[in-house]
Amino acid sequence: MEGIHVIPKPCNGPRTPKSQGKQMGMNKESESNGKPTEERKPLKVDNLTRREEGPFHAPSRTVSECIKLTEFLDGWGPIPGSVPNSPMFRNGNFNRSLIAKEAWQYLRDAVVYYNGQRVGTIAALDVSSDALNYDQVFVRDFVPSALAYLMNDEPDIVKNFLLRTLHLQATVKRVDCFTLGQGVMPASFKVLHNPERNTDTVIADFGEAAIGRVAPVDSGFWWIILLRAYTRATGDYSLANMPECQRGIKLVLSLCLAEGFDTFPTLLCADGCCMVDRRMGVYGYPIEIQALFFMALRCALQLLHDEGDGNDFVRMIEQRLPALTYHMRSYFWLDFQKLNTIYRFKTEEYSHTAVNKFNVIPESIPDWIFDFLPTNGGYFIGNVSPARMDFRWFSLGNCIAILSSLATQSQAKAIMDLIDERWQDLVGEMPMKLAYPAMETHEWRIETGCDPKNTRWSYHNGGSWPVLLWVLTAACIKTGRPQMARRALELAEQRLVTDSWPEYYDGKDGRYIGKQSRKLQTWSIAGYLVAQMLLEDPSHLGILSIEEDKIIKPKLTRANTLPARLNGSYSRKF
Repeated sequence: MEGIHVIPKPCNGPRTPKSQGKQMGMNKESESNGKPTEERKPLKVDNLTRREEGPFHAPSRTVSECIKLTEFLDGWGPIPGSVPNSPMFRNGNFNRSLIAKEAWQYLRDAVVYYNGQRVGTIAALDVSSDALNYDQVFVRDFVPSALAYLMNDEPDIVKNFLLRTLHLQATVKRVDCFTLGQGVMPASFKVLHNPERNTDTVIADFGEAAIGRVAPVDSGFWWIILLRAYTRATGDYSLANMPECQRGIKLVLSLCLAEGFDTFPTLLCADGCCMVDRRMGVYGYPIEIQALFFMALRCALQLLHDEGDGNDFVRMIEQRLPALTYHMRSYFWLDFQKLNTIYRFKTEEYSHTAVNKFNVIPESIPDWIFDFLPTNGGYFIGNVSPARMDFRWFSLGNCIAILSSLATQSQAKAIMDLIDERWQDLVGEMPMKLAYPAMETHEWRIETGCDPKNTRWSYHNGGSWPVLLWVLTAACIKTGRPQMARRALELAEQRLVTDSWPEYYDGKDGRYIGKQSRKLQTWSIAGYLVAQMLLEDPSHLGILSIEEDKIIKPKLTRANTLPARLNGSYSRKF
């Protein structure tokens, strides 16, 4: 790939803990000396960090219980009746060691070097099409790759990536004549190698070259989440404690916590500022950004120092989290009972006691939601803003809500119940739908601007993305349902290898390789590896999952803006 200095290195498979050795054999070290490797101690995920101390709601299943469930299901095989045409399918069972070995080979081939150090992975290895920006290291794309390397005891590439993007954050960022905020993290970067001088140069994209010229709001959140994951996986706090990293966290937070005209604790965003990086009607307060925002705030609370201006940011986070928690759980959450309430909403309510706070018109509820929502299921809807509720399902936002404990235990259970009940709609033949349902005809023309890439059941508009397998698996394990993750992994294994690891799939059931899908897509490969390693060793979940903390429980008080007649003896009862 032109412009990228990629040095493929021989791969003998991943370095695996003892729990994986039964299926994948010894690693390259054991092959060379003939001795079995030392068993890697599982992460002590039950030990909470200093800001997670105190009372909290226990997860639906403890890690030990998840491990028992996983061991109970160790004999899992392909779905009955499925006979994929692949050399990795033998005697009625998948040869997962060969699939993993191939995946690791491609993941290592995608590594990008800067001055001899591994700093990330390119978006895709597919050379059959023009490179465009698929030969760059994307922040959001690298997250599953980083998690795979952390779980495989190779943290150096993650550390180098965090430091390199931190350095890029400090650069001056301009789009035309406008200068972006200091805290903006790059959407991607590219390493250019000069063979004559034997030097490397990094070129970053902060949105000025992206489609629509939108800055990536999610990049800063993913960076903070990944920094915490690195710290949890390695036990190395020296990186997070560096003044440069502390400053980087504060710069990201300064963009999100700045005072403005907002009346909501959620974060106002433009269309195309996250994984859905094209016009798709997600402007306003998209669930993906709000869930990542919530998780990044909780991660930052664990990483920031309680000294100097760090204490000011800690205070701002502690003030924001309860309000954000209450807002999301109250107004974004939809279940059968809430849908019935919205269906009966009155409009044009003007008072502090209004039930329909956003003046949502009941006639705007789409017809499909009445059949889609089961009695025992629920989810966080796509968007809530004045007179507008986007009822679409977005997988990433809901899975992150479970991992970050934005969702309560009952809400997390309802989300998993919904996925189970609507498996054919949300998973189909390839995990997993990014958004459901697809927009069609007039709605598609208005919301996407007639985007030829986001036609119905394609790409972001109802396409199926294998990378989402890792967040689905993590959510399944946290809620004590590893069997659902195994079922999804089996579906993916039937197609991913023979289809050359596509970026996404098209069709209502995810049956067809995407019409513009790149092959050998790195985050599809890494997403599979992370899902597999999570199932084989559920203790890995500890580097991602955050349990519910008393700090985020909203304290309900009477508003100071109430009329004087309500601030008398009546208000003192509360």
